[in-house]
Amino acid sequence: MGEAVLLVGGKGTRLRPLTVNTPKPMLATAGAPFLHHVLTRARDAGIDHVVLATSYRPEVFRDGIGDGSALGLRVDYVTEEVPMGTGGGIRNVADLLESGPDDPVVILNGDVLSGHDLARQVDLHVSSGADATLHLTEVEDPRAFGCVPTDDEGRVTAFLEKTPAPVTNRINAGCYVFRRSVIDAIPANRPVSVERETFPGMVESGSLVLGHVDVAYWLDLGTPAAFVRGSCDLVRGLVDSPALPGPVGDSLVLAGAAVAPAAVVSGGSVVGRGARVEAGATVHGCVLLDGAVVRSGAVVRDSVVGVRAEVGEDARLDGVVVGDGAVVGPGNELVPGARVWCDVTLPPYGIRFSSDEASV
Repeated sequence: MGEAVLLVGGKGTRLRPLTVNTPKPMLATAGAPFLHHVLTRARDAGIDHVVLATSYRPEVFRDGIGDGSALGLRVDYVTEEVPMGTGGGIRNVADLLESGPDDPVVILNGDVLSGHDLARQVDLHVSSGADATLHLTEVEDPRAFGCVPTDDEGRVTAFLEKTPAPVTNRINAGCYVFRRSVIDAIPANRPVSVERETFPGMVESGSLVLGHVDVAYWLDLGTPAAFVRGSCDLVRGLVDSPALPGPVGDSLVLAGAAVAPAAVVSGGSVVGRGARVEAGATVHGCVLLDGAVVRSGAVVRDSVVGVRAEVGEDARLDGVVVGDGAVVGPGNELVPGARVWCDVTLPPYGIRFSSDEASV
């Protein structure tokens, strides 16, 4: 079997207010913490030991994953006190790895939803004797990403930063397989970027760095729109996950949730535990977290409604994030990109929007 390092140290600022209380990788996504989808896919690819490199709110990971036995894994934790970058974070957990110097170690990012064949990537790495093997995916517009050109044999030739004239549409998809000795060679006790320092240095020194091209489903869940899309795609079965707590379909209604017969819930929406969608409401392509309420006549599209948050009667939300405990009052219409949150010092439902209020 194999082992993996899972990088989950970020604060998820682009997803606030959802990440004020919950780290991004632990947000409920298609009815389960996002990491459950990542971990169970890794397990099914042959991983049995995972070390989580945590930083922000590490207790949430321990509470939600524990020792990993419920997921069929062994999980250990290392908490980073000072930001160390991607490479520094990997090096920081090296003491808990059990692999030998030439054994493969998988590196996963805790905000990427991927349907790529991880077992095949590991097999390529082992059979080729590579020092590192990167998952590369193809995108229509690579200008927003660092691109990774390869030669005819799949060997990585460069790591190029964002540029208006990319030489390839293949980008770094954020999943790596390292020879264990490569991890031990990363400088300790200082910040290191694998993208800007480790990989370019390996290419320059002549190490064998391969690109494994797999154009299966791939999505970075760093923004609210991407988070909602990823959840809905899991529910609809566009990417497989053993952690999905129900059959794939047009919606997922979890235990204890209530959807009125006259309500419409579609587009891969999730209705969380104890959540309610009242008669006459429309919910399309949304994530309703546990205890959320959508009142009668409301129309909610492509949005997230947080834990115990409420959308009032006849309100209209499109591409909106409603944070935990916040309330959008009756008749409000919120434009795409709006974010509503409840001050954490107030009790749930402590902030309400009325029709004449422009902001909290």
